[in-house]
Amino acid sequence: MRTSPDTASPRSPARAGEARVSDSPDGDVPQSRVLQGVVSDAGAPKGEGRSGTSVAGAVLKVAWPEAAPRSSPRVLEVVLRFGQPADGGMRVIADGLRLSLAPATITLLLGPSGAGKSSLLAAVAEALPGTRAIHAECFPRDVAVIDAVAPARPVAEAMRALTACGLGEPACWTRRFSQLSEGERFRARLARAITLHRRAGTEAPLLCDEFGALLHARLARATAFNLRKLVSRERLRMVVATSRADVVADLRPDTVVRLGPSGVQAVLAKQGLPAGAPEFSLWRSLRIEPGGLKDYAALGHMHYRGDAAVGFVDKVFVCREYPGGEVLGVVVYGRPALELSPRNACTAGRFVRRPDLLNREVRCIKRLVVHPDVRGCGIGHRLVRATLPMVGTRFVETLAAIGEVNPVFEKAGMTRAGCTEPPASMRTALGRLARMGVDPRDADFAVQVRTRPAVRQTVVEAVRAWYRATTGGLAERRCRQADGRLPQVFRQLAGSRPVYYIWARDAADWRMIRARSA
Repeated sequence: MRTSPDTASPRSPARAGEARVSDSPDGDVPQSRVLQGVVSDAGAPKGEGRSGTSVAGAVLKVAWPEAAPRSSPRVLEVVLRFGQPADGGMRVIADGLRLSLAPATITLLLGPSGAGKSSLLAAVAEALPGTRAIHAECFPRDVAVIDAVAPARPVAEAMRALTACGLGEPACWTRRFSQLSEGERFRARLARAITLHRRAGTEAPLLCDEFGALLHARLARATAFNLRKLVSRERLRMVVATSRADVVADLRPDTVVRLGPSGVQAVLAKQGLPAGAPEFSLWRSLRIEPGGLKDYAALGHMHYRGDAAVGFVDKVFVCREYPGGEVLGVVVYGRPALELSPRNACTAGRFVRRPDLLNREVRCIKRLVVHPDVRGCGIGHRLVRATLPMVGTRFVETLAAIGEVNPVFEKAGMTRAGCTEPPASMRTALGRLARMGVDPRDADFAVQVRTRPAVRQTVVEAVRAWYRATTGGLAERRCRQADGRLPQVFRQLAGSRPVYYIWARDAADWRMIRARSA
């Protein structure tokens, strides 16, 4: 964009405190904007925001002369027949539009295509230095998404940012940006923009043009809901432009600027958002009901362990978009692992070497899968919270590798009771592999397992020992089932530090768990 602060608007004389910006949206047609804006602790401009916080403010005038096309017989006929101006006239989008952008607020520019939303966004960017455009956020080539988000911070921060933006699938984290779908790209851009914006420490707003333009209705609504949560939680300033009125209920903007063919038509400012946590519009129609393995099969491939055997299944529950509608979430309950040290610690050793009692009183959440469209919208924890009492056992537990970055089970009412560490047999196996010059993280690990008998034997013994400790008599069967993907299973067992969660049906058991988990 070409800027010329010394070029005044042809219809506005120079005044102190104004920045004049001239650019050419069509390449050769001069566009004149007159802008005023500050970012200060005093306000917008010189006012206070919520709770005395700083407010980014701008007063915008956006207008430009519309160049007349080259005259032709057809143009003259249209001008004469329909009374259109022959000289192009003056296009005014906004004249003195005042925007106050406090932390944790969304300003929505809503109007049809061609109404001037993008021009207003560009004016905000020019008035307030330091803005970042989510829709234009660039990703490095040939770099995994996880490496491009919060690149200077710990990997856990990048995973939390992606999960919070609704991109919680580990399979997406290791792909290049170009390999993502359109909806996944927006969520990845959002995560990268927020983390980079946070690092920059600027009070300028984040901008987003054409929000939801390429997304289907359900995904657009879910993305709007997640964006609202992020803006409130991270106390961001956000200016969003869209032509979609169907996302307004979930976006819950603080200010709505309505545009039409003649520019800004109305500015609607809400006096604060409703108290309490935001509600997703889809929640009203959701139905939670018993399901079966066929329902799990519909979503199971979307789980990061989708190709692994689920094992013995006791109960399955599903969350449907509406009665008889598509499955948006599924939770699978089954028999627990034979021995787990966190369980023994928080239940006073009640189930040590007592498999019959364990199978009577404990069930385990084997899988929780939510449709990618609606991840981050609270469906997972609502599904778990609603079905825990339906399982019919004294305790319900789960091990979650995602627990370090996604508190879904804590939100569902379960108690975090520690992390599991690899057993001694796994540490021994890793030492033997290191002495053979083999690293499970190397790209050729699968080839090493397949072609070197000693490496394969070490991996098989470690996997068998893990299954023996967790499944007892089923160890050999499970190990045979895993034979075709031994490298993947070993990597996961060696690198995983899953979080252990437990839920109790009775108040006395809750007191015991909380006392021993503190």
